[in-house]
Amino acid sequence: MKKFKAGPLLSNIDSPSDLRKLRIKELPKLSEELRQFIVDVVSEKGGHFGASLGVVELTIALHHTFNTPEDQLVWDVGHQAYGHKILTGRRDEFYTNRTYKGISGFPKRSESVYDTFGVGHSSTSISAALGMSLASKLKKDTKKQHIAVIGDGSITGGIAFEGLNHAGMENTNLLVILNDNCMSIDPAVGALKEYFTDIATSKTYNKAKNKIWKILGKISKFGPNAQKVAQKVEGAIKSSLLGESNYFESLNFRYFGPIDGHDVKHLAEVLSDLKDIPGPKILHCITQKGKGYKPAEDGDTTKWHAPGLFNKETGEIISPKKKKSPPKY
Repeated sequence: MKKFKAGPLLSNIDSPSDLRKLRIKELPKLSEELRQFIVDVVSEKGGHFGASLGVVELTIALHHTFNTPEDQLVWDVGHQAYGHKILTGRRDEFYTNRTYKGISGFPKRSESVYDTFGVGHSSTSISAALGMSLASKLKKDTKKQHIAVIGDGSITGGIAFEGLNHAGMENTNLLVILNDNCMSIDPAVGALKEYFTDIATSKTYNKAKNKIWKILGKISKFGPNAQKVAQKVEGAIKSSLLGESNYFESLNFRYFGPIDGHDVKHLAEVLSDLKDIPGPKILHCITQKGKGYKPAEDGDTTKWHAPGLFNKETGEIISPKKKKSPPKY
């Protein structure tokens, strides 16, 4: 089977420990290489495409910031986990994705220590990561981090609501990353979906947000009392800017965002800051499915979710050859 060539940075990353040796200013270049590698392989081998391109920067920032696999990372559903697999020792085997005796198309515990939870079903990541965080709490492992990455479609599922509700009652190191690309495969409906849109499009909130974070970041370095003051100031400002109580903070989560999910350097900086904040947190990232591949950016979301084989130069889908089969009655 054909193997695929990776770029100069990506070709030297055999595990996240290699990734963590890179400087933050090198991460945009790595993002380009990882995105191109996914395009090269999936165009010829097939697989889930749009979702994985949409979280390239987030995947790199997570593994660069957190000490995986000691820190535990859970991907909801798993459609977006190709970059994760490539960065965690499976780059040279990625061309076998979804083939007989090849690597699985989803995170799989028996395949890698970096795959902390077997996924495929929607909305399970928050409860899974919460369970891991509770286990760490019982072991008094207070420094261990637990991260769940979930999409704006999956978070509307009942299992996700259950996980959020429970997590708000526990003071554990749990970070929920809301990957908001506004494009679940099927249209997400309901009040929560509209709420995400309101937050993401609030110009007043977004303009003030970065200044607030910089000020609060400086205050929080002066000790626990200053941190309490900073939290109260932050809460008051959020409440006045959004005009209502934040949904996640009503569940006892600290809410941060929304931020640009394709600014890998800023993502790494924000994630590093969040590591020092105890308790349940949620980071709202705005991303685009198919990011970096123009036919997928401009085309139909459903089509580019799992397009099959395609010409990477033109974006033309290659129709599979029909095999002769018995007549169907």
